[in-house]
Amino acid sequence: MPAIPIIMPQLGESIAEATIINLLVKPGDLVVTDQDLMEVETNKATMNVASPCPGRVSKVLAKVNESYPVGAVLGYLEASVEDAERLGLSETTATTAPDFGHGAEPQHAPEHEKPRQVVKPTVRGLPVPVNAAGASYMSPRMKARMLELGLHAADLAGLPGSGAAGRVTIKDFEYFIANLEQHKLTQASSMRVAVADAMRRSWTRPLATVALPVCFDPLLAHRKTCQPKPGPALYALRALALALAENSAPAGRLIGSHIVHPSSIDVGFAVEAPEGVLVPVIRQANEKPLKVLVERYDELIRLAHQRKLPGDATGGSIATVTNFGTFGLTWATPIPLPEQTIVLGMGAARRVPSWDDAQGQFVPVMEANVTLSFDHRVLDGGAAGRLLARVAQLLATPTEL
Repeated sequence: MPAIPIIMPQLGESIAEATIINLLVKPGDLVVTDQDLMEVETNKATMNVASPCPGRVSKVLAKVNESYPVGAVLGYLEASVEDAERLGLSETTATTAPDFGHGAEPQHAPEHEKPRQVVKPTVRGLPVPVNAAGASYMSPRMKARMLELGLHAADLAGLPGSGAAGRVTIKDFEYFIANLEQHKLTQASSMRVAVADAMRRSWTRPLATVALPVCFDPLLAHRKTCQPKPGPALYALRALALALAENSAPAGRLIGSHIVHPSSIDVGFAVEAPEGVLVPVIRQANEKPLKVLVERYDELIRLAHQRKLPGDATGGSIATVTNFGTFGLTWATPIPLPEQTIVLGMGAARRVPSWDDAQGQFVPVMEANVTLSFDHRVLDGGAAGRLLARVAQLLATPTEL
């Protein structure tokens, strides 16, 4: 019978590889079309590899806790000639299932079938010396060694150098690496490494933050009348989407000498997950009223906590909303994602005195700081302030969201 390869699929935009975390079948098992065969983990989610057709599992090449690139052969299915032809496999690509005998691997396995080991970055733990200038200059030898270990220049920010003008020498570097072993080390999760990489790339841009105190009394009063109740961040997401629909330029990205304007108002929101943060995306958030978005918003939060976000709910957003007030924080400066220009933040609401002109006295109101962090290459303070003011204006009239 023809041997149909089980291929590591493209699991999402810019996803190049995934790690096998669970094998759901074994050689000899009968499977049906779209049956889950393996559970895999990317930097942001846990997904499944499904069977391309009915058949019998003849070989499982993938190993748990090893990473494989997109397109790698993870195993083989014995299938019918008809299914092989339907999948567009010729006799040269779908042949008799290979027999490796007693579990032995083939002597000349194709390169794409071999496990692709991922370099695990070293976790830093040393105190930062006060005179450390970091690795501002790196020789080719140093760069090659860092590439081998999966390190970036930011990882050496606290490393003092003994070379000319305080440069970090290869000797300094090797001593630093060797000294790490004397400290307690824990393996960083794939999500933590992904978040760290995103923040490192984000910080290559000039970032700034503006803020406004916003009265939340109208929002909180409106929320009490809703069932189910929208989360505070959803109010902010909807307000930001409407403001960007009026003028999408603030969400544009600077590429060379051009501003790339968004074609759709797709807005993400930050959800805390174990060992990191996920950003589910609500597509065309400006076209759906608040009451329609609640169910989808709650569903995406639940899936994010399970790390089961579908592909159509990740990536491609033009802005992010984050509610740092859930941690009791009143002020913060969130960092926009590398592919985004802006991020809107919400602080915890507190009861504060506010002057009422009509009554001629101070009255208590619930007030929260709303921040807008932005890429200063694209936006100036005035444009950022006007966008934030419009968001605050929309939050003051929640019945219109």
